[in-house]
Amino acid sequence: MNKHNKSRSSFSGKIGYVLAAAGASVGLGNIWRFPYLAAKDGGGTFILVYIVLALTFGFTLLTTDIAIGRKTGQSPLVAYGKIHPGWNGLGLLASIVPVVILPYYCSIGGWVLKYLSVFLTGHGTAAAEDGYFTGYITGTWQPIVWLGIYLFLTAFVVYRGVNKGIENYSKILMPILLILIIGISIFSLTLTHTDADGVVRTGLQGMKIYLVPNFKGMTPQKFFTVFVDALGQLFFSISVAMGIMVAYGSYVKKETNLMKSINQIEIFDTIVALLAGLMIVPAVFTFMGAEGMSAGPGLMFVSLPKVFQSMGAAGGVIGTIFFLMVSFAAITSSVSVMESIVSCMIDKFHISRKKSTVIVTVYACLVGIIVCLGYNALYFELKLPNGATAQILDVMDFISNNLLMPLVALLSCILIGWVVKPQVIIDEVTLGGYKFGRKRLYIVMVKFIAPVLLAALLLQSFGILNV
Repeated sequence: MNKHNKSRSSFSGKIGYVLAAAGASVGLGNIWRFPYLAAKDGGGTFILVYIVLALTFGFTLLTTDIAIGRKTGQSPLVAYGKIHPGWNGLGLLASIVPVVILPYYCSIGGWVLKYLSVFLTGHGTAAAEDGYFTGYITGTWQPIVWLGIYLFLTAFVVYRGVNKGIENYSKILMPILLILIIGISIFSLTLTHTDADGVVRTGLQGMKIYLVPNFKGMTPQKFFTVFVDALGQLFFSISVAMGIMVAYGSYVKKETNLMKSINQIEIFDTIVALLAGLMIVPAVFTFMGAEGMSAGPGLMFVSLPKVFQSMGAAGGVIGTIFFLMVSFAAITSSVSVMESIVSCMIDKFHISRKKSTVIVTVYACLVGIIVCLGYNALYFELKLPNGATAQILDVMDFISNNLLMPLVALLSCILIGWVVKPQVIIDEVTLGGYKFGRKRLYIVMVKFIAPVLLAALLLQSFGILNV
């Protein structure tokens, strides 16, 4: 086993690790999900709740995952059993999450590449037509082809390993991603549009709606909805409870200041999420008004192409840059999901990285094809416990994000908070004499507050706690 541990890769530097972990966090959750939730839940009110939760709840789960990974030097499948021999089952549960997520995430990644190709070839106006998105996802072959291309790009990075693959590409992609997001955000704020009735709307007005908390008509019921949405988004955003941060933590050198790295990941993830909203919400408001902001999950694939079309000649360029940026964000996240599975196979079964990557890619492709066919040949409608109507992709998303991830996080809090005690994590964080600035907060959160919040999330998912 010692020989195996020596052969394990590690991140060569602190920056590489932070950017790779930030890449794992920054994905479609930030760019697609955060803006529409912010638009739905009163803009600034949602953001305020989200930031408070990120600094408390998110910080606790992120610290737990990364510290477990570094302490054990193992993938999630093995790591939890190393923390406590009786908790191997939690490792298995955590390892199942990325197995469920990878095929459907890559399917959505294929949608993003399709839209990038449409704008690159100057056909952005076609994407703005009613029914374009539905027509594409219900097609038979196109979604499968784009899934294959996206999966190949993801597998290529993972195949190359931690240093040459994940770390190197994160160092390139993450700064580019940040520059593109900032650029589009600034552009969104300069937009002006006069509708048929002579009403003038600007990007700055949209920014005000997005950033300024609006408590008008806020009832306890509405606030609870905002709170649960922000909690669920945080889960989706920082990639905890799915084995990813445990896997990445296992590649971190012992001399690294863990708390500093965690703070940097937190800050980077939150900034990108806020900028994503600043990029999308003002633009949608300017051209489509308050009604356009209620588009929900279809905001990126249905509403935004219409916005780009409304911009005239510049829309094609902005649309291309936007979907290029989303592609980068999506790939950095899918790389981390695949890496989590591959690291489990390497540690548990001692299969080489290359063989593990090929096996995982074949699996993701086969299941991904089933996901794609879920909108045509294998179409069905299933009523979920939370009241939503679902197809294959929605069912997999519900299982991973609404059931497995809160359950893994809840059990992790019980393991650390009550079974082995928080000192295990504190010792790992303070290794090398480094300070644990939020130690008292961490103890209170992991023992008491986080378990209650996670239990509430689970009850809501099962339709027991209605909001």
